[in-house]
Amino acid sequence: MEPNPAKRLRTAEEEGGEVRESGGGEQTEAERRKTADVSIIMPVHNASCWLEECLQAIVHQDFTGSMELSVFDDASTDESRKVVEGWRERMEDRGISVVISGHSSSQPRGVGFAKNKAVTQSSGRYLCFQDADDIMLPQRVRLQYETSILHPNSLIGCGVQRLPEGSTERYARWINSLTRDQLLTQAYTSHGPTVVMPTWFCSRKLFMKVGLFDEGGKGVPEDLLFFYQFLRQGGSPLRLDQRLLVYRYHEAAATHSVIEETIWKLRVDFLQERVLSQWENFTIWNAGKQGRKLYRSLSLTNQRKVKAFCDVDENKIQKCFYTYEESKERPKPTVPVLHYKEATGPFIICVKLDMTGGVLEENLNALQLREGTDYYHFN
Repeated sequence: MEPNPAKRLRTAEEEGGEVRESGGGEQTEAERRKTADVSIIMPVHNASCWLEECLQAIVHQDFTGSMELSVFDDASTDESRKVVEGWRERMEDRGISVVISGHSSSQPRGVGFAKNKAVTQSSGRYLCFQDADDIMLPQRVRLQYETSILHPNSLIGCGVQRLPEGSTERYARWINSLTRDQLLTQAYTSHGPTVVMPTWFCSRKLFMKVGLFDEGGKGVPEDLLFFYQFLRQGGSPLRLDQRLLVYRYHEAAATHSVIEETIWKLRVDFLQERVLSQWENFTIWNAGKQGRKLYRSLSLTNQRKVKAFCDVDENKIQKCFYTYEESKERPKPTVPVLHYKEATGPFIICVKLDMTGGVLEENLNALQLREGTDYYHFN
């Protein structure tokens, strides 16, 4: 799919929720605009209380190339669109072109829909995704642009500062501490994409190769679906260690609407596709609730590959076996429960990261196990 098709290209103006389209005989606004080096892609829905800080930070970017701000307003009922329009002159004085569109339907269409619209109407050769409630530091566009030039097949992220400070402490630490290898090996954890969506930067060519975001609306993890498709195509995630984004935490954030069981199923399916399909058998490290839930979620083929559960809890180990009572198989599947020192790999680790005071990590190191070869985290 070409980013700027010659016919029926969506224009920046929308009326009554419907997109006006141009035929092949007239030049569209996107075609008239000069292509920018970087388009900042911003979906907006009822973000007026955060937009002033967000937009001011864009104006203060130290990037010297050409920039464009592409905003799609997804049925806001506050002053969001008015706030953005109020910044148009200041943006253009700074040399940043502005494209604003949206719809006024009774219900928002969702983050995936709004992002796709903002991308479609933009012109930049590179895309910098920006949430309307976050604040980019002055170096963000420049440093991610320079990295993307060197790594055209990579989805580029960056470190973050959490606001309020100390909120979601474990999650923030995970975002900022993953190694380059772990950006791949920890793609099955419950935290979502290892390069977090509010920090994404990539070429338009890469984005269009992966495909548009899912437009299923509220509850759909469009970022995780895109990230998994990116990995399927051999994409290489990267993260700059510099903390280039102030990542705001609040109860109205779209991430809170994602359905937990939807995320769980996506992760299980991706684990089976990418890891378990390559293994003849394996051990689930955790004989408790999460380990048993993973086992029950597996396909019958992969359930039969589970040679044991292992644990450190003597109460679980003394039971000796786990019987899958709900199974339709006869006899019902029975899986041994072992002490972790008696178990053999490879392992799927179903213990929460950063919750054992370092004991889990010490046990893995003592067994000389390598992440991505001998074990993967699923937690």
